[in-house]
Amino acid sequence: MSMHRTASRSRQRGLSFFGLIFVGLFAVAAFAIGGQSIPIFLEYVAAKKAIEKAKIESTVPAIRAAFDRAAAIDDINSLKGSDLEITKRGDKVVVSFKYAREIPLAGPAYLVYRFDAQTN
Repeated sequence: MSMHRTASRSRQRGLSFFGLIFVGLFAVAAFAIGGQSIPIFLEYVAAKKAIEKAKIESTVPAIRAAFDRAAAIDDINSLKGSDLEITKRGDKVVVSFKYAREIPLAGPAYLVYRFDAQTN
């Protein structure tokens, strides 16, 4: 009879208690970091759209003001119109920005996102 128990036990499959704890901790960490990262990426996409809309203005102060209006509407808090780099290549106006956002993880550990974009 002890042979029968050993044989049936070797066919069992599943997750051990420690495996379950590990998978659970991993899922919670991924959910927590992802929940904080999604708004940061949405803000970046909104900022890219805002500089595309603002580049059609004719002067530098008008471009900055257009970006600030779009930032107020789209809830862009990481950038202001004064943070934009506005240059001219040939006859085209190029608007660009660079910024970084941090997510505190634990103790001295941070997850840092660095964003940069420019118009064509």
